[in-house]
Amino acid sequence: MAHAMVVRINGGLRQVPPGVIYALGVGWAGWLFWRGLTGDLGVEPINALERAYGDIAIKLMIATLAVTPLRHWTGLNLLRFRRALGLACFGFVLAHLAVWALLDVQVVSALWDDVVKRPYVTVGMLSFLLLVPLAVTSNDLSVRRMGAASWRGLHRLTYPAAVLAALHYLWIAKGFDISAILHAVVIVALLALRLRGRTRVQMAR
Repeated sequence: MAHAMVVRINGGLRQVPPGVIYALGVGWAGWLFWRGLTGDLGVEPINALERAYGDIAIKLMIATLAVTPLRHWTGLNLLRFRRALGLACFGFVLAHLAVWALLDVQVVSALWDDVVKRPYVTVGMLSFLLLVPLAVTSNDLSVRRMGAASWRGLHRLTYPAAVLAALHYLWIAKGFDISAILHAVVIVALLALRLRGRTRVQMAR
């Protein structure tokens, strides 16, 4: 019964174009920005918008990391959406960074001071820098030019980027934030599952 349901779900998912994720991402980001402009995000709209973009980014990162374990453990095949999820995650990271830099801090020298002097900003920036080459090479042309093995090796930067993102999220949380802790636990668990799967494949060779 469960297997038949997964087969039906996978069949339905094959009819959904990955572009839907991009459209939803752009729409969601725009809607949040509009809420900020109209005062619907509270008394500190810039801070609220910055946090909202970051929160969505880390959830999309979790969704991207979950694709392979979900396929392995449940049979649910979301592989065709993984690239779109990853790029949507990067888009929200960019939006998070842009709000911080352009609307929050605003002064270039102050940006550098934040990166150097505030550890939570430092790890967040390191995570972003690790994501940049992944976003740039998330296309078929890069896979062909680099070769599949080299491309996969580069994209393992996802792992440290995710750990740093989780640390950044924990660091900016005020007090005991169960949501931030749960995000970090899920990221660590997903990375452990992925690494365990890779180890099994290598041992089987």
